[in-house]
Amino acid sequence: MASGTSNPSAHSVNLSTLKDAATLVGLTGGIGSGKSAIAERLASYGASIVDSDVIAHQITSAGGPAIEPIRERFGSEFIQADGALDRKKMRVLVFEDPHSRKALEAITHPLIRTKAIEQARLAVENQAPYIVFVVPLLLESSDWLQFIDHVVVADCSEAMQIQRVMERNDLTRQEVESILKAQATRAERLAQADTVIKNMGSLEDLAEQVRLLHQKILQIRKN
Repeated sequence: MASGTSNPSAHSVNLSTLKDAATLVGLTGGIGSGKSAIAERLASYGASIVDSDVIAHQITSAGGPAIEPIRERFGSEFIQADGALDRKKMRVLVFEDPHSRKALEAITHPLIRTKAIEQARLAVENQAPYIVFVVPLLLESSDWLQFIDHVVVADCSEAMQIQRVMERNDLTRQEVESILKAQATRAERLAQADTVIKNMGSLEDLAEQVRLLHQKILQIRKN
């Protein structure tokens, strides 16, 4: 991986190369919309999953490449005793202060992109049928979006999102609503979707939607 992937031009060249070699699918959706459940089912069909949230946790775990830059920018009080990022404390800060959010993103986003492209290259080498980038802020990231062959949006009601995230992440309603405000609206996501997966019913219904999506993705390279 070239060290220059953190700048837009080198990043674009790498994604362009990947696009020539494989079908690139972007899976997005608001927090609690069920992106992971969809990704797991696509993986069962052989798709290679590149999850930006998983990468974000890796780079902010103890010894991760984002830890020292975060310490230098925000102070040691944002690093836990075990050496990992204090995610709860940082989450409070970045949702209260847009400048801090941008500063954090300036540290983490280039690292996430680099790791994501590394994983995708390995998937190409291993001849995965297609690559799924799971990116919550995909539609807000034009440098990613322009290279995606097919945009999939996981969709459910905002009330369901709030309920799921409060239960899963032990967050207050106010905290979840703050996260939602920082993301694209439901209408904005749906307007840019090539496929919408409605994740408001049974697991069987979700599985059938994903099966049909898999078949649709396989046809992209043939058309």
